[in-house]
Amino acid sequence: MSDTTDATTDLDVLIIGAGLSGIDAAYHVSKAFPGRSYALLEMRDSLGGTWDLFRYPGIRSDSDMHTLGFGWKPWKGSKAIVDGPDILAYLEEAAAENGIDRHIRYHHKLVHAEFSTEDARWTVTVERTDTGETIELTSSFLWSTSGYYRYDEGFTPDFAGVEEFAGQVVHPQHWPEDLDYQGKRVVVIGSGATAVTLIPALADSGAGHVTMLQRTPTYIISQPTYDKVSAQMYRTLPDKLAQKLVRTRYLTSRIAFYEFCQARPKESRALLRKLLERQLPEDVSFDEHFKPPYDPWDQRLCAVPGGDLFKALRHHTVDIVTDRIDRFTPNGILLESGKELEADIVVTATGLNLQIFGGATLGIDGTKIAPAETMAYKGLMLSEIPNFAFIIGYTNASWTLKADLVCEYVVKVLQHMDRTGTRMVVPRRDPAVAEEPFLDFEAGYVMRSIESLPKQGAVFPWRLKMNYFKDVLVFRKPVADETLEFTA
Repeated sequence: MSDTTDATTDLDVLIIGAGLSGIDAAYHVSKAFPGRSYALLEMRDSLGGTWDLFRYPGIRSDSDMHTLGFGWKPWKGSKAIVDGPDILAYLEEAAAENGIDRHIRYHHKLVHAEFSTEDARWTVTVERTDTGETIELTSSFLWSTSGYYRYDEGFTPDFAGVEEFAGQVVHPQHWPEDLDYQGKRVVVIGSGATAVTLIPALADSGAGHVTMLQRTPTYIISQPTYDKVSAQMYRTLPDKLAQKLVRTRYLTSRIAFYEFCQARPKESRALLRKLLERQLPEDVSFDEHFKPPYDPWDQRLCAVPGGDLFKALRHHTVDIVTDRIDRFTPNGILLESGKELEADIVVTATGLNLQIFGGATLGIDGTKIAPAETMAYKGLMLSEIPNFAFIIGYTNASWTLKADLVCEYVVKVLQHMDRTGTRMVVPRRDPAVAEEPFLDFEAGYVMRSIESLPKQGAVFPWRLKMNYFKDVLVFRKPVADETLEFTA
């Protein structure tokens, strides 16, 4: 970070968060407006967001890197599903190659942002997390790219008797660097993406035995770690053509499967069962442990690269228990069935705590704005809030696919303001549009916090889409419409 950038307190664009979305936004702003000033505020001491925060064994994405990678920086690695450190290295390289790293202000946590309609500017209050100092910055446009979960706190239920447990209790979001699990009995509570990633990694790296304890089964599907077809395309075709074909191939297959699950839940259940039963050992019951009570894609499917979880089950280094927790005991966990699971370490892979805009508050001309009272315009701006955008990715595909589209759209909005000489842009809400939950998704971490999120509307342009190809048609049209108001 340069001294010049650090000294600038009046900016054209202020980006909140230096993770995947923030780097994407910074790239698009810097390329479209090379003369404009911008900065990324990052409350931690490093870039990367999720991929720097989570450090538990086996951390990886269940999205392929051909679509999780940026559209402007194709992934050319031999693996399609990659580990967290590789994703972080990719983000660091992307930021350094484009000079974005010089615009990141670390230890800067946004506390409050206030918009003045008279000045058409945001004044933001920032806390220095390293010194405790409070500073103020101003900006014409504010862009939240901080995702939707709390970085400082994961979700752990209130388990009875946990204080009696003689071992260690660890949340994956706060994995201790010095945690010694070699030869020890580990119980992992949870059945989501974190659990199915962590469990085989622990078993493969020295844990004595690992038990997956779940209250409710989750849909799990294997997928190849390596993609020979994509590798061959990159070897034999020009780079740009190979990138386009590989990306389209992954996009099409993912979205087609999602749409199939939504339209034909009975058939998709049967297909997933057939694929999974082939990989289970005879002593593991599909109906007991892998048959969720909901339809596929009512919650996110968990991907198992290379089938590593099922290999661990077949090798009996991992077992699975489906039951409810009664309480913790000094030796482990007592289940409602009466069975006790003995453990030296319990890992609570029990999910996230949602937090919109990194916990910052927003105001306009002295009036505080509650996000839950706003409606999301095209899933990227909020009703009645001027010069503001945010990025929340897809729940059924790679996050970056939506981020790329939002970045392109915001650039077009700013370019339209330049052409028309306007200083403010704000979506104006139609009171006749009925409200619906922001995320039509039944995951626990969403349902716990749904009331605090903005709403979506029942009709376009207030209704969110979860289909990249449909969004492309919307986001790449001209930005001027009857809902988006541009004023001087």
